[in-house]
Amino acid sequence: MMFQSVLFYVFAAMMLGAALGVVFSRNPVHAVMFLVLTFFQSAVLWLMVEVEFLAIVLVLVYVGAVMVLFLFVVMMLDVNIEAAKRGLTRYAPFGIAVALVMVIQLVQLIWARGQGVTSTGGFVATPEGYSNTKALGAVLYTEHVYAFEIAAVILLLAIVAAITLTMRKRPGLKLQNIAEQVAVQAKDRIRVVKMATEKKQ
Repeated sequence: MMFQSVLFYVFAAMMLGAALGVVFSRNPVHAVMFLVLTFFQSAVLWLMVEVEFLAIVLVLVYVGAVMVLFLFVVMMLDVNIEAAKRGLTRYAPFGIAVALVMVIQLVQLIWARGQGVTSTGGFVATPEGYSNTKALGAVLYTEHVYAFEIAAVILLLAIVAAITLTMRKRPGLKLQNIAEQVAVQAKDRIRVVKMATEKKQ
């Protein structure tokens, strides 16, 4: 039990440190890596309290969404992709260090589960056959259904806003006019030229 408490405080401290790194990092690449690490620490804490569904959703949805959001930011800021690729090796050690931290934490958590300890101090062990996914759905779609729908509308507005920001006018940008393309006729695009035949000498 003492080991589980130590793990909890270590993971929580690392999550707070990574969150501070997101706020105070001047490099956008470092900020995104810190944010991924923050989400991963949260997922590990969820695993420690046996809420596997939320942990997996946090990793799959939020970590994936953060990387997609980072790509949107790169596109909106018109960052030189070739220069970013050339500087990729500069960030490789930092990314490898973050990945090693995640792997070490997962190994510690799996080892702790293998020792037969299923909960941390202050948390009640779940009974046999309990499904946190079913319990979460029952609460989410009954007591908090309005909050869930409001969150969905807010996310929809965020998607529309992101698309609107990327669709701004840029100099030299070529756009299609679908109406003109559909209304075009062959005589407008093809010119028949008659040439006199040439005799072979």
